[in-house]
Amino acid sequence: MHARPLHPDPSVAPPPQEWGHPTNGAPAVAGAASSTQVLGTTVPQITVDYRVARDIASQVAKQREELIKTKPDMDRASEEQRCLNWIAEAVALWSDAQAMTPQEDEALRRAVYDLLFRAGRLQPYLDDDRVEDIIIQGPGEVWLDYGDGERRRVGPIADTEDELLELLRELARGSGHSERTISTANPTLALSLQDGSRLQAITGLGPMTYAVIRRHRVSHANLDDLVRLGTIDPILREFLGAAVRAEKNIMIAGKQKAGKTTLLRAMLKEFDPQCRFATIQTEDELFAHHNGYHQQVVSLIGRESNGEKDVTGRGAGEVTLLDLMHPALRMSLERIVVGEVRGPEVVAMMQALTNGSGGNLCTIHARRPDIIFDRIAELYALAQENLSEQLAYRQTANGLDFVVYVDMTDETQIGGRRHRYVSHVLELTGIGENGRPATNEVFSPGAEWGELRAVPRMDPGCIDDLRRVGFDSSLLQESYGAWAAPLPLKVGAGR
Repeated sequence: MHARPLHPDPSVAPPPQEWGHPTNGAPAVAGAASSTQVLGTTVPQITVDYRVARDIASQVAKQREELIKTKPDMDRASEEQRCLNWIAEAVALWSDAQAMTPQEDEALRRAVYDLLFRAGRLQPYLDDDRVEDIIIQGPGEVWLDYGDGERRRVGPIADTEDELLELLRELARGSGHSERTISTANPTLALSLQDGSRLQAITGLGPMTYAVIRRHRVSHANLDDLVRLGTIDPILREFLGAAVRAEKNIMIAGKQKAGKTTLLRAMLKEFDPQCRFATIQTEDELFAHHNGYHQQVVSLIGRESNGEKDVTGRGAGEVTLLDLMHPALRMSLERIVVGEVRGPEVVAMMQALTNGSGGNLCTIHARRPDIIFDRIAELYALAQENLSEQLAYRQTANGLDFVVYVDMTDETQIGGRRHRYVSHVLELTGIGENGRPATNEVFSPGAEWGELRAVPRMDPGCIDDLRRVGFDSSLLQESYGAWAAPLPLKVGAGR
């Protein structure tokens, strides 16, 4: 990954386009004014004095409190419009005194609006579609990871640790997670933001507060989109679609940040729009209940405890994924989707796979395809009952039909780019040696000619089930797949 040094003002923005609507360029922050090239012309970049923005936001917040007291039944849209008018008036007074330009007025109004209604100084980075990760090392050190592997340091998002912690608490409240907070008594915070981004923060366990926001840059892709992105080829696209339609139980495995959730979202689009299914997650990252495609989604989200303990020693108010599995099975569902299996819920998931109807999906972290079943066994061992490795292997072999492995090759440190792709599709065929699940490699890398992405290797044992839902099995005879050329790597088997 390329790390760029801190420039005098690395993330100032071109003039915003419309009041109240973010731009997709770099965000506006306080710093020295400079310029940028836009369509061949030099456009001055805009800076914001956040001390002024905070003062105006504080003034408008007091006006809003009085408004709510006098008109408690006012709807949110009317309340927000009144605040926008107050913001515009306050900025106009400041602008007259400081002789600001219209572009500076607009940037200041937007900054105040973000402080009051959105994520404050963090919001412009959330609005930038190029940003993949926002890395926060205390209030004054913030880095952006872009999808192409570039890493850049930007301006601060808070002036003090207390201000940063209050920002994180406000994000939790604004995301509908009022039970979640962060403090020395509750040093960790995990939640989904309103835009679907995933936040993980830690405080009080080191010299400063740390946080990472993982953004979903490809949040509404289907399998055809993944073909265009180079994650899968058209043959694998047809195979995965058929496996979903044939109600096969599928586990998506892979490294962190390889694209497991993106692939899972895309495969959900192969469900019939009226299919009734549940998504079970710790934070909502699948967006199935409001993506405009699915019509019968039971979206269940785990809940953290309120910090107290009940008589059993368990966190009061806590609802785990394992707690959600059992009532979900009684909701007249056709399928169950677990966003990520990473704890004792793996037991309930495997029981659902073996006892219920087919067509269930889930994801799991695994560094390599050959350790997936050991990873499942590890999670079984962490379950309260301390279940055996043999039981884990047996239920996995009986419950799963396919494992799809998503890999990532990162060549950003040598001037290349990140490549995310499916490398393997394993069919589970029963119990093999030493009680472990036996598998067929239906797809695997064409490493012999320098291709790391999945290419067809053999027909699965359930090929007739796939044919019944329209799969053309002759596609599996294309030993090179449908790739026009091997993955363009700087270092690899073909180099």
